[in-house]
Amino acid sequence: MKAIATQIARYFFNGTLFIVPLVATVYFIVAAFQWLDTRIELPYPGVGFAIIFTAITLFGYLTSNFAFRTFSTWFDQLINKIPLVKLVYSSIKDLMAAFVGEKKKFDKPVLVTINKENTLHRIGFVTQSDLSELGLHDMVVVYFPQSYAVAGDHFLVSKDNVKPLNISGPVAMKFIVSGGVSGFKEAVS
Repeated sequence: MKAIATQIARYFFNGTLFIVPLVATVYFIVAAFQWLDTRIELPYPGVGFAIIFTAITLFGYLTSNFAFRTFSTWFDQLINKIPLVKLVYSSIKDLMAAFVGEKKKFDKPVLVTINKENTLHRIGFVTQSDLSELGLHDMVVVYFPQSYAVAGDHFLVSKDNVKPLNISGPVAMKFIVSGGVSGFKEAVS
């Protein structure tokens, strides 16, 4: 009887590992559609999402155009003159650029020796490799994301303690954020 209960529990948890991420993803997508639709108040579900997706894609196209880039540069300069707005706007813009666009920052995963005596290491991303303006010629900035959180820490680390890893940035990020559970395999599409 105990063996049957153990087997049922194992099946239940295996099912949970499959169902919970699937349901959470579907729920998030449906909630996002509903939220967008209520903001725009259109009669057909999903139209608000389609409009916003199209608008963002159009802005992406326009920002690739030289004339709009000039406007974008002017707008950035204008925003950067407003003290508090500058802080929020530039932080969010830099964070978004770190994940998407041409200037991705989390594309150089490294292994950093934290404690040589106990051979303690941590995986992070080099975000600045030239600190000569600070007089720190042998240092780099490494960002260490935290597991299961939208947070992290950055440290100035001696280049001697940094070893590049031969994995992609997204795989390293997934490994770190999952607490090491995900492994280092690329997602199959």
